[in-house]
Amino acid sequence: MKRLLLTAALALDALPALAAQASSPPSAISHGHNPIAIGMFLLFVASTLFITRWAARKNNSVADHYAAGGKITALQNGWAIAGDYMSAASLLGISALVFTSGYDGLIYSVGFLASWPIILFLIAEPLRNLGKYTLADVVSYRLAQRPIRAFAASSSIVIVLLYLVSQMVGAGKLVELLFGLNYTLAVVIVGLLMVVYVFFGGMLATTWIQIIKAVLLLAGAAFMAFMVLAHFGFSLNALFAQAILAHPKHLAIMSPGGLVSDPVSAVSLGLALIFGTAGLPHILMRFFTVGDVKAARKSILYATGIVGAGYAVIIVIGFGTIALVATDPQYHTASGALIGGANMVAIHLAHAVGGNVFLGFICAVAFSTILAVVAGLTLAGSSAISHDLYANVLRRGKASDREEMRVARVTTLVLGVLAILLGIAFQKQNIAFIVSLTFSIAASSNFPVLLLSVYWRGLTTRGAVVGGMIGLGTAVTLTVLSPTVWVQVLGHAHAVYPYEYPALFSMAAAFVGIVVFSLTDSSARAARERAQFDPQLVECELGTARHG
Repeated sequence: MKRLLLTAALALDALPALAAQASSPPSAISHGHNPIAIGMFLLFVASTLFITRWAARKNNSVADHYAAGGKITALQNGWAIAGDYMSAASLLGISALVFTSGYDGLIYSVGFLASWPIILFLIAEPLRNLGKYTLADVVSYRLAQRPIRAFAASSSIVIVLLYLVSQMVGAGKLVELLFGLNYTLAVVIVGLLMVVYVFFGGMLATTWIQIIKAVLLLAGAAFMAFMVLAHFGFSLNALFAQAILAHPKHLAIMSPGGLVSDPVSAVSLGLALIFGTAGLPHILMRFFTVGDVKAARKSILYATGIVGAGYAVIIVIGFGTIALVATDPQYHTASGALIGGANMVAIHLAHAVGGNVFLGFICAVAFSTILAVVAGLTLAGSSAISHDLYANVLRRGKASDREEMRVARVTTLVLGVLAILLGIAFQKQNIAFIVSLTFSIAASSNFPVLLLSVYWRGLTTRGAVVGGMIGLGTAVTLTVLSPTVWVQVLGHAHAVYPYEYPALFSMAAAFVGIVVFSLTDSSARAARERAQFDPQLVECELGTARHG
C-alpha cells in the first residue's frame, strides 16, 4: 500500500491510486450522495463551457489555437502553469503520504517545487526565444527537422497518453466514489468535456479553465489549513503534538527516512521529480503563450510562488489529517480501516472542518483539476501530431494554417476517443506505475535532448535521436523490471531491477548516448549543425529573429 501511495503522489494530475479502490461502494467515502458537490461541479462545468464559447470566437488561427496568440499576460500564465501543475493528487496524494508516514511524505512537495528553478534558469528563456508552439521547435532549430521532430513528437505523445490513461481512470473512480455515477459514464463525461474545451476554445479556453481551477484549489486548500490551525489555536506545536499522539508511529513521524528505503531509489526519485517537469510537453508549451521572454520569466516566478504556497498549506493539511481524522470513528469502518483508503483522508478532513458544504466544494474542485489538466494534455498531444508530425515531417513545412488547424481538431477528437476507450479498458488494472514512468520518460528523453540542444555545441541530430531513444527505452524497460511492475503487477517473486525508480540510470544512459553518438558523428551534416550553434546562441539570448 505504501508503494501505491508513493506513485499516486508522483502523479501531478492523475489519481491512479483510486483505481485500486474500484470495489468500494460510492457511499463509503461520499458521506452519502452530496447534492452540494454535484451542484458545484455542474456550476464549474457551465462556467467553463461559457468560457469555451467566448474563446472559440477568438480561436481563428494556428497561433491562437496552440499559444493563444501569445497574448496571455505573465500573471495569467503563472496561474495557468500552477493550475496545470498542481492537482488533486497534490492535495490528496501528498496528504495521504503525510497521513501514513508523517514528515517524510513531504519529500514530494520539495521535489515538485525544486523543479521550477531548473525551468527558470535553464529552460524558460531559450524555449521562448527559439520556439513557436512545441518543444520540437526548439530542438530542431539547428538540427535536421524531420528526424528530430519525429522523435520529439513521439516522446511527447507517449508522455501525453500515459498521463491521459491515469487521468481518465482517476477521474472515473473519483466521480464513481464521490458522486455515485457509473464509472463508464464518468469517463465519457470527462472525455467529452476535454474535447469540447480544446476543439473549440484552444489554448485560450484551456488557459482560463486552468486559472479558475488553480484559484479554487488554492482557496480550498488555504481554507482547510486555516480551519485546522484554528482548531489548535493557530499553534503548529499543538497541531504536531496532537498528530504525534494520534499516529501509531508517534515520534517517528517527525523523522525522515520512512518512505525511500535505499539511496539509489532516493536519488532516482529526486531526479524524476526535479527534471521530469522540465520535459513535460503540456508544461513547456505554456511559455509560448506570452508575448516575450520577460513575461515568460515572470510567469515562472508567479507559478513558483503559487505552487509554493499550495504545498506549504498541504503541510498543515497533512498533519491535520493525522490529528483530526486518524482517531475519529466516523471516518473508519467497524474493523478500524479508514473509509475509502488513505487517498481519501483529505476529503474526510474537509468534512471534519467544514461539514457537507465544504466537502462538496473540495469534491468539485478535485474533479475540476482533472478536467483542466486533461485539456492541457490533449492540446499538447494534438499540437505534437498536427504541428510536428503532419505540418513539418509529412508536409515538410508546406502545410497551410487551415490544414494544420483541421488536423489539430481531428487529432483532438481522436485523442478524446482514445482516452475514453483506454480509461474504460484500464478500469480494473493496476496502473499506478504508469505515473512514475511518465516523469522518468520526460526526465530521460525530452529533458536531456532539450538541454543539450541549447547549451552544447557538439550535439548532432544522430546523437539527439539515438540518445533520446535510449533514455526513453531504458526508462520503460527498468520500470517494467522494477518491483512496482515485475512483482506487484506481473506477480514474479523477485524484481530483475531492484529499485523503485529508473531515472538515475535512464537519465545517465540518455546523456551518455547523446554525447557518444554526437562525438562519433563526423558527417557533413553534423559539421553544419555544430557551425549553427553560434547563430542559435545569439537567437537564444536575444530572440530577435522570430519575436522581434
